[in-house]
Amino acid sequence: MDRTIERLVRPNILNLAPYTCARNEYTGEARAWLDANENSLIDGLNRYPDPLQLEVKARLSELRGVPSDMIFLGVGSDECIDLCYRVFCRPGIDNVVAIDPTYGMYKVCADINDVEYRPVDLNPDYSLDVDRLLAATDKSTKVIWICSPNNPTGNAFPPEKLEEVARRFDGITVIDEAYVDFSPLGSMAGRLAAYPRMIVMQTFSKAWAAAAMRLGIAYASRDIIDLFNKVKYPYNINILTQREALRVLEGAYDVRITASRLVELRKALSAELLKLNVVKEVCPSDANFLLVKVDDADRLYDYLKKEGVIVRNRSRVNLCGGSLRITVGNPDENSLLLEKIKQYGG
Repeated sequence: MDRTIERLVRPNILNLAPYTCARNEYTGEARAWLDANENSLIDGLNRYPDPLQLEVKARLSELRGVPSDMIFLGVGSDECIDLCYRVFCRPGIDNVVAIDPTYGMYKVCADINDVEYRPVDLNPDYSLDVDRLLAATDKSTKVIWICSPNNPTGNAFPPEKLEEVARRFDGITVIDEAYVDFSPLGSMAGRLAAYPRMIVMQTFSKAWAAAAMRLGIAYASRDIIDLFNKVKYPYNINILTQREALRVLEGAYDVRITASRLVELRKALSAELLKLNVVKEVCPSDANFLLVKVDDADRLYDYLKKEGVIVRNRSRVNLCGGSLRITVGNPDENSLLLEKIKQYGG
């Protein structure tokens, strides 16, 4: 293992003897599966799934240009997030640093794992201040969290800024790219070889339109992926999810088309929102949602909820006062949203 990564890992994880099964030691179709005490008399879902999801990873490898053994699949991105804490952060001792505002699960997982969470404000225009971010770290900082495009602000950070963080920080830099397919700036996954302590996370829940499948992705060095596989539960991704993932991945071309369509709908929705009296600002977005600053966000949110139009009230989030986060819907949903805001007093 790379010494720069080894020194970041919790000692108990380095010494961990992971649970192993015969499916880890044998690949292919056996003539008889007699290793796992399954019910051999009823076919269908009686067999345990591939614990390493090799077929799904092979297809992802083709699409993303990342070797299969540098890919981890988790139960949603939440499992990937939690594993970063369980592998690298000693409870009650280590800390993590994150941009603020950002995706709330980074802090939730920190609290669950008893790890100090240090938020660092973005600039007023939601840009990234690398010096301020790094100034919040110390010798016990194991992870920096950067969501790009960021939730809830919607903006993606320039790749050179992300590379600067990964280059200057001697811990683990996590770039969460849940919304990357909507951004013109592209993915950092192609830069993993240059930054072996970087983890790039993606998901099937957004552009791939498979949120119900609960499948997250982490791309990282082989050393980090080996650690994740060591700590994860043996059969974390069930066979139904693996089969559905392969089906979804066959539609990669359609995903690119619909992502482009959503970007066009985002631009159109932004333009229409800016015409409304109650809308003060629509923040630039590289995602499939808009952060919209309005007059009296609480009152408008309650009105829309009563009308059956569900958005997200972000007015109590740091730097997002008076803001609603609005997902770009289909044309009918967007029209209904605009109609209701106009009726409200738009």
